[in-house]
Amino acid sequence: MALDGAFLSTIKTELEQYLGSRIDRIHQPSREEIIIVLRWKGGSGRLLLSANADNARIHFTNHPPENPKVPPMFCMLLRKHLGSGKLVAVRQLEMDRVLYLDFETTNELGDTVVMTIAVEIMGRHSNIIVINQEGKILDAIKRVDASMSGVRMILPNLTYTIPPLQNKKNLLTSTNDELIQALNEQPNGELSKMLLRTIQGISPILSREMAFYTTGGTELRRDDLTGQQTARLRQCFDNIRDILTHNRTKFTVLLDQGKPKDFSFLPIAQYGGFLEAKLFDSASSLLDYFYVERDRVARMKQRSHDLLKMLLNTSERISRKLEIQKNELEHSMNRDEYRLFGDLINANLYRIQKGETRVTLENYYDDNKPVTILLDPMLTPAQNAQRYYSDYKKAITAEKMLTGLLEQSEQELAYIDSVFDTVSRTSTDQEIAEIREELMEQGYLKNTRRNAKHTKPLPPLKYQSTDGFTILCGRNNKQNDRLTLKEAKNYDLWCHTKNIPGSHVIILSDGKEIPDSTIEQACILAAYHSKARESRLVPVDYTLVKYVKKPNGAKPGMVIFTNQQTAYVNPSAELEQKLKQ
Repeated sequence: MALDGAFLSTIKTELEQYLGSRIDRIHQPSREEIIIVLRWKGGSGRLLLSANADNARIHFTNHPPENPKVPPMFCMLLRKHLGSGKLVAVRQLEMDRVLYLDFETTNELGDTVVMTIAVEIMGRHSNIIVINQEGKILDAIKRVDASMSGVRMILPNLTYTIPPLQNKKNLLTSTNDELIQALNEQPNGELSKMLLRTIQGISPILSREMAFYTTGGTELRRDDLTGQQTARLRQCFDNIRDILTHNRTKFTVLLDQGKPKDFSFLPIAQYGGFLEAKLFDSASSLLDYFYVERDRVARMKQRSHDLLKMLLNTSERISRKLEIQKNELEHSMNRDEYRLFGDLINANLYRIQKGETRVTLENYYDDNKPVTILLDPMLTPAQNAQRYYSDYKKAITAEKMLTGLLEQSEQELAYIDSVFDTVSRTSTDQEIAEIREELMEQGYLKNTRRNAKHTKPLPPLKYQSTDGFTILCGRNNKQNDRLTLKEAKNYDLWCHTKNIPGSHVIILSDGKEIPDSTIEQACILAAYHSKARESRLVPVDYTLVKYVKKPNGAKPGMVIFTNQQTAYVNPSAELEQKLKQ
């Protein structure tokens, strides 16, 4: 996890700015989260303490969870012992992921005492513990008894003991020589992994970044380091010390296709240009964004899961039907053979006896070559001939029907694939709701909200090219139709990935000639908002809107077009963010 001891030290530095602030309110929105509202001269802030195994942390938040109507017992205990307490100290256990908040408050006898909240950020062992002035545990958000741990129990009235420390070196208090010596005492291995085992309070991303700085991007083993690389490693130690001790942090979140992947208190170079970097002005604002956005993405994934599953099942069903129809069409292509068999039987009725299962006759259409024909022994020769003529007529009818059904199935499959792609790229609940509504209208989902009011549709995504032209991008198939067929003008430019599901992209010309650079940027956006987002050299068709038509009865988003040209572009998240309005 990226919230390591080094990053926690930046939280400590941030909290020290608010020493002297008082507790205004305490809430417990969930079983493993506490919100402490601190008030200081000229302002206030909500301090979030979380002991959740997946996202344990401490920071100020602007997105507090909803509080329950009845406060839990642990919340009541905090209010009793810490109500209106004053924050007097923030301490960190060396460079470990443990932070102590000391509050000066008044006990039941009127005496001034110091109460401590220990925030232990240790994965599934994370905890929030209240400790009195004598070092006794008043309670914890997670009680740990002997059946849960034989090393360290956390129960009321027990003496608080610190978590077991690992035999690692503190980067802030150890010299470079001590760090290098400790590194050399480890068994030889990859440098990034050895740094992780040697130095206290650093996460995998930070250890990889240190190794990247040292070796220039080549993952080396410790014994393979040159003298110059060892000198760079020492410089790396100095740089990180300087950043943490002099508050020269650059809080950075790394985004993968807009989704939060990792974070740090310094710029991260190890991914090159593959991940987007987003900077924040404080540790709290970074953590608040990272975890809120990560939870939103996870929630969106959960909410779209049933849609994706339904679309996948529908796609598989259509594909199976398509395969059957193709086989039947191929079978119907043998109809001329049925007519030939009927003709040959009719010409040789006198030679065939009822009850025969097969007969070999001369094919007078092909130099009298012998042909073996299967017969139904229950039918007369004339009836067998009529049976083959009937099969011939059925095959003609089947071909006509199957040709139309195949086209219909292929269009339906293309539509389902386009919806699947759209769902995969959604980022808001309303986008999911609009897609559900579209699928209800098309009969793929049951309409469970017959009397519900329709929400106002989201506007299309809006961009501005470097030449100043407005570029609009549809969010879903219904919006694609509305954008292309109703809102765009004849001489606006329409872009779409060639034979690949994706959004309709429109360049508003405003009566001006559209420069090639704007067309290229619009094509890049079309490739980015498509199923080919992760590909390279994506073909994108573009043409004037007046050449784009919708066939009668076509599914939403399905159009035909002419007079198109094709550009080959690389999708770019950086350009998408740069042009976004």
